[in-house]
Amino acid sequence: MSARAAETHRSARPAAASKRLRFPGTTMNKLLCCALVFLDISIKWTTQEMFPPKYLHYDPETSHQLLCDKCPPGTYLKQHCTAKWKTVCAPCPDHYYTDSWHTSDECLYCSPVCKELQYVKQECNRTHNRVCECKEGSYLEVEFCLKHRSCPPGFGVVQAGTPERNTVCKRCPGGFFSNETSSKAPCRKHTNCSVFGLLLTQKGNATHDNLCSGNNESTKKCGIDVTLCEEAFFRFAVPTKFTPNWLSVLVDNLPGTKVNAESVERIKRRHSSQEQTFQLLKLWKHQNKDQDMVKKIIQDIDLCENSVQRHIGHANLTFEQLRSLMESLPGKKVGAEDIEKTTKACKSSEQILKLLSLWRIKNGDQDTLKGLMHALKHSKTHHFPKTVTQSLKKTIRFLHSFTMYKLYQKLFLEMIGNQVQSVKISCL
Repeated sequence: MSARAAETHRSARPAAASKRLRFPGTTMNKLLCCALVFLDISIKWTTQEMFPPKYLHYDPETSHQLLCDKCPPGTYLKQHCTAKWKTVCAPCPDHYYTDSWHTSDECLYCSPVCKELQYVKQECNRTHNRVCECKEGSYLEVEFCLKHRSCPPGFGVVQAGTPERNTVCKRCPGGFFSNETSSKAPCRKHTNCSVFGLLLTQKGNATHDNLCSGNNESTKKCGIDVTLCEEAFFRFAVPTKFTPNWLSVLVDNLPGTKVNAESVERIKRRHSSQEQTFQLLKLWKHQNKDQDMVKKIIQDIDLCENSVQRHIGHANLTFEQLRSLMESLPGKKVGAEDIEKTTKACKSSEQILKLLSLWRIKNGDQDTLKGLMHALKHSKTHHFPKTVTQSLKKTIRFLHSFTMYKLYQKLFLEMIGNQVQSVKISCL
């Protein structure tokens, strides 16, 4: 259609419409049809953000129905539109709101303060009501926040609780277990003893892990002289301040088969003061492994090492990630050459433990757990994988909470006699 024809068509429409309204044969159906056309137009306007939604209003002055603009969110209707003026809207006062287009002459009052176990997720303003949400560890039930359900031993979390939903627990299936009461912990898979070169001595169930023991050949092949558990277990036997004859005190007072003088001299030549104690106790433990007391120590250290392996043994790190971990430790660094040798000689599950052992010896037998804690403080700088960071944190917490150390400390000191006890007291 040409521009002239379009103009002619537009100008003709009002006249035609007017003529139709004057026809004697005009019926109510035609009037209803026109009303539906206007209603259709109003519906289309409500779907277009560029045009305010409309509402029908009867104007008492003209006795006509007008299509007035609704008031937007954050305002209330102060005055309806007239034939001469548009709708007048005014802002909601403080503590009142409207959150949609409307025709109300009042704003809504904001909800009162949040209830117990709730916090303000969004504060009230002119366009939104106050939004309250249950605090972490609780969920909304009707109008109150209740604490999330805790799954008992033998059950694990399959759906963690949210502010809107309670925890969902499910019994651990075959091959999995949970030995704690928790609202977050899922069931864990039973330890595969053979993966760690250990023997299955007791099969696990829904509440207990498999019990492994015994075969440390892989650790020997990797060359880890003192494991994290041995370090944590034997560290209590070292006084805060060394005495010149400390090693001799241990050699003379340890029960069972004595460590011979040649072995003691070899330990003195090869190792620093703290490492000497570790190596002596380890040699004594090996020579007396058939004694009931030592059997118990070996069993508990094996149990400890299984737990450590479960926490960090699955961390299959690349060469660069291992180097980043070593760089994050304080003091002298374990170099790229040592890292490369470790990756060739040790399984992936043993590489972190071997490198930590090298770091401890390189730095005058520093406390490895303290070194790891320092590393984790700088984990963001070194961009550790999240899984590694979490595994190291679990390892540190486990070794710090391994309460058998304190029990054995008293027993061990009684075992080696009053002389050692007096040395320990003098060093406190």
